[in-house]
Amino acid sequence: MKLLFIINVDWFFISHRLPIAVEALNNGYDVTIACNFTEHKQELIDMGFKVVDVPFSRSGGSIVSEVKTLKAIRALIQSQRPDLIHAVTIKPVLYTGLVLKTISKKIPFVVAISGLGYVFTANSLRAKTTKLIASFVYKIALSHKLKTIIFQNRSDEQILTKVAKLEAKDKVLIKGSGADLSVYNHIMEINRPHIKIAMACRLLREKGVYQYIEAAKIVKAQFPNTQFLLIGTPDLENPNTVKQSEIDKWVKEGVIDYLGHRNDIPAIFSDANIVTLPSFYGEGVPKVLIEAAACGRAIVTTTNPGCSDAIINNVTGLAVPPMDARSLADAFIKLINNPNERIKMGIKARVFAEKEFDVKAVVDTHIKVYKALVDNKL
Repeated sequence: MKLLFIINVDWFFISHRLPIAVEALNNGYDVTIACNFTEHKQELIDMGFKVVDVPFSRSGGSIVSEVKTLKAIRALIQSQRPDLIHAVTIKPVLYTGLVLKTISKKIPFVVAISGLGYVFTANSLRAKTTKLIASFVYKIALSHKLKTIIFQNRSDEQILTKVAKLEAKDKVLIKGSGADLSVYNHIMEINRPHIKIAMACRLLREKGVYQYIEAAKIVKAQFPNTQFLLIGTPDLENPNTVKQSEIDKWVKEGVIDYLGHRNDIPAIFSDANIVTLPSFYGEGVPKVLIEAAACGRAIVTTTNPGCSDAIINNVTGLAVPPMDARSLADAFIKLINNPNERIKMGIKARVFAEKEFDVKAVVDTHIKVYKALVDNKL
């Protein structure tokens, strides 16, 4: 059984979909990964995957380059002749869906909606115009009979169900990419005289980085020893990236400790008291918040769809309005002032993660989706 993953970039595949692909291999699937490769191609080949380059641009691109990508996907599908396609993230989903309309063979299509981006939430004229275009494209791309749409949150499900007129049989809810609960362990907070707050993400404006910085300044005025960690790197392909010069300035001013890219997130979260992601982006369910819950840490995030799905408000964490640094700071201060409540939230977050976010359950559900689609085709 030939399974083709079409995804934007290799590092996102490794961080968000690798366990599913590994389990597919273990179940006898012949798995090909098609994406824009950075530095992980050989790593994936060594794992037993076939790999194919597809020239996805994550920061837009000219019409000529986008047409080139569409042609590459069509040639890929025709040469690979997969029995099943799993597309992940916005552009691969839309482009693959469109290309499949031009191919006579009916190939089962798994669509992973890992957030809708800013288009369906922003109110600018440009966003509204883009929303109209995106809605039209989604309607075409998701119109196949042999399909399953995997949603991570109910908000995205409601939006695309209306846009693409989806039926109940077409869709399934899987809350995020899961976390390995044996790696993200619950370790009780370290008893120290100051509080550590951690934020890990791609360093983009819409992830709430600037609100985090403003909130840190407010908190430090009252609790000067509070330590604010920023983990991640600027995304140079994205026009909304935070600049390295800004990060250097915040470090020099003593607002944050900047850790850059790190591979030891479980240890960092276990050493922190609070984990935050004040995103106002169209998230699915942010993996970093799933991991924080698995580590048994109280979370401060926003009421933004996807983010709010990662917590039980006032039980495992606190949800504040998006783009509101004052409310974010107040939430931090509340948890600093109430250590017993904060620790209880962390304990309940771990229980919530065990129930909702175990990567084993996420993987098993995906394999069942694959089997059901292929069996339905047969």
